[in-house]
Amino acid sequence: MNSIPNISFKSTEGSTDIEFLSLAELFSRIEENPSHNPHLPHRISFFALLIVTEGKGVHQVDLKNYAVQKGSVLKIAKGQVHAFQKNFQYDGYLVVFTEDFVLRYFSTSSINFISHLYNYHISEPLVEHSPFNDFFLEKASEELQSKNSYAQKEIVAKILEIYLLKLERHAQQDLPEKGNKKHQALFTQFKDLVEKNYTQTRNVLDYAAMLNISSKHLNLILREITVNTAKHFIDQYVILEIKRNIFNSEISLKEVAFQTGFDEVTNFTKFFKRQTGLSPKEYKSSL
Repeated sequence: MNSIPNISFKSTEGSTDIEFLSLAELFSRIEENPSHNPHLPHRISFFALLIVTEGKGVHQVDLKNYAVQKGSVLKIAKGQVHAFQKNFQYDGYLVVFTEDFVLRYFSTSSINFISHLYNYHISEPLVEHSPFNDFFLEKASEELQSKNSYAQKEIVAKILEIYLLKLERHAQQDLPEKGNKKHQALFTQFKDLVEKNYTQTRNVLDYAAMLNISSKHLNLILREITVNTAKHFIDQYVILEIKRNIFNSEISLKEVAFQTGFDEVTNFTKFFKRQTGLSPKEYKSSL
C-alpha cells in the first residue's frame, strides 16, 4: 500500500547537513535517480527554503497552494508535506538543511526567534518581497566556493542564521508580539507533545499533565500565542494529519482513521465532519 513518501536528507556532494541547489540541478538529480515524484505531496525530514529568483507560479505546502514570484521565500519545516506544480514557470534555489545543523550551529536565542522552523502551526510559510535573497545567495555561494575551507561550515551557518532572522523580522514587522519567553517555551513543548502523542490522546488534561501545568494555564498560553484554545490546536493538528493521509488516494479511509488514532470509523467521520463541514469521503472526492 502506497503512502505519502518520507524524504530524508541526501546529498550527492557528500554534505550531511546543508546544501544549496538550483531548481534546475534539483530536478536533474531527481531525473537521474528518481526516488519520488516531486510534483506529488512528499514529507521532508529536514528544513527547506524555496527562494524564487525569477518568474512566478504556485507551490503547495500542507495541501495549500501558495502563489510565488520573484522575491518570494517559502519556509518548509521538517515534517511538512509539499509539492512542486507541474511545468512551473519560475526559477530559483532550494536550500535544505537538517535539524542537527540548526541545533549545532545556531544560537538558542536565534532558534527562539525563527518561529517557523519549530512553530509552523502559527506562522505562514510564505514570505513575500524579501529584499535579502540576492545578498544571501551571493554570500553563501561565495563561501561555499571558497578554496579556504577553514571554519567554512560555521560561516555558512551564520550567513543562513542571519538571513533567517532577517526574514522573520520582515515577516513579523506588522504583527504584534506574542507572549513571553516562558510561554513560548511551554507552547513549543506542547506542540512537540501533540505531534508525538496525538494518535494516543486528544485530551487537553493529558497534555497539561505532561507539562506539569493546569489545563487553565495551558489554555491561557494557547490563547496568548494562537488566539485559540488548546483543544482547538489539537483538533486542527489532527485534521491536518488526516488530510495529509487522505490526500494519498491509495490509502483507504478506514486505514486513515486507524493511522490517526481512531478505533472506530464512525467516530473518525463525526470528528472530521464536525471540524471541516465535510465527511472524509466528501473531502476525498473534492481533491
